[in-house]
Amino acid sequence: MNVEISDTATLPTKFGTFKIQAFKERMDDGCFKEHLAIFTEPLPETPIVRVHSECLTGDAFASRKCDCGEQLEFALHMIQSQGGMVIYLRQEGRNIGLFNKVNAYALQETGLDTVAANHQLGFSADERTYEMVERILSHYKIEKIRLLTNNPKKIESLTGVKIVERLPIIIESNPYNEEYMQTKKSKMGHML
Repeated sequence: MNVEISDTATLPTKFGTFKIQAFKERMDDGCFKEHLAIFTEPLPETPIVRVHSECLTGDAFASRKCDCGEQLEFALHMIQSQGGMVIYLRQEGRNIGLFNKVNAYALQETGLDTVAANHQLGFSADERTYEMVERILSHYKIEKIRLLTNNPKKIESLTGVKIVERLPIIIESNPYNEEYMQTKKSKMGHML
């Protein structure tokens, strides 16, 4: 894996002050993806870690169609108070990209759920990968974590680190994402 690592900088936020570092991953096609580690110092021996995939609509625009932005805020609050890290992966729309994500949204407006919309576009329900997570954790010499997730695929995918505890993310649904949350639970096995 070809990865370039930035310097570390301070990131003051409404959740508290963190450290931030970027990881520039060279893809097989020559393109780059730039991921982030946002963390407290000092990191505990067994930090809380949230692996969060980019969701421009939820994270930046507070979309009510998903729970992504609220999950990110939940994680930042928790790591600020207990110590840990958010690994922010550039895998928009479960790694189908923003363009296809908007097309999936349009298909959802015709009655398809999030999984069926992805399938209609020729993608699996979830195209994300997690190799970069282990590369980032290795950089910080983190061997065991308390994983903040509801997604069983993340637990199964992180084989190079010891997960000593899974911490749930508890987010209330709203009228716009109720079906989306139910689909994540029934079709993707999320522990909601």
